[in-house]
Amino acid sequence: MSILKTIAQIPLFEGLPSEQLEDLAMIITEQGFRKGEIIFSEGEEAEGFYVAVKGRVKVYKLSAEGKEQILHIFGPGEPFGEVPVFTGQRFPAHAEAMEESRIFFFPKASFVDLVRRNPSLALNMLGVLSMRLRRFTALIDDLSLKEVPGRLAAYLLYLTAEKAESSEIELSTTKAQLASLLGTIPETLSRILGKMTAQGLIETDGRVIRILDRGSLQELADSGGRL
Repeated sequence: MSILKTIAQIPLFEGLPSEQLEDLAMIITEQGFRKGEIIFSEGEEAEGFYVAVKGRVKVYKLSAEGKEQILHIFGPGEPFGEVPVFTGQRFPAHAEAMEESRIFFFPKASFVDLVRRNPSLALNMLGVLSMRLRRFTALIDDLSLKEVPGRLAAYLLYLTAEKAESSEIELSTTKAQLASLLGTIPETLSRILGKMTAQGLIETDGRVIRILDRGSLQELADSGGRL
């Protein structure tokens, strides 16, 4: 697939005319990362932002003791590292390729110049950032106010929110990564999955999870309580 076609399929640039897509293609640097390779580190100067084209990227923080807390997991078409670029700050977290990944890098100076000349770019970016803020606010709420079962229930419902005809999820992360995303440990996550299965809320088959009782799962997510 050509770079122009790839750019046109990125939500951040949807609806842009061909000449603007061509302008974007002129400033892109295409980068490849192996699994486990660091894309940027916390405190590093933000000289541009990234869009995942292939593979997945995790953005995470490390505690003083070295404990990892995953903040976001991004897949194809999703931008990351864009906020500090436009606020003049350094990257507030680390980014690492979770698998072999292909990524577009957009240098700050060149992209800002394009935005000045093409306001529609700014409107698209505002829309994406607004959705990102909603997701991050929900994550903070889950981690601070809900018990782990409530966090997991909310996350499973989130993954199936856009699947009107399906309640089946194939996890794209390991249990350790999912546990980190939910602010817990793999052993606790496994126990909760077991309890949810025993109570008939879900059914598991390897990385595949089927929601059997959406109503009860929603009540658990809303209450943020324990099983």
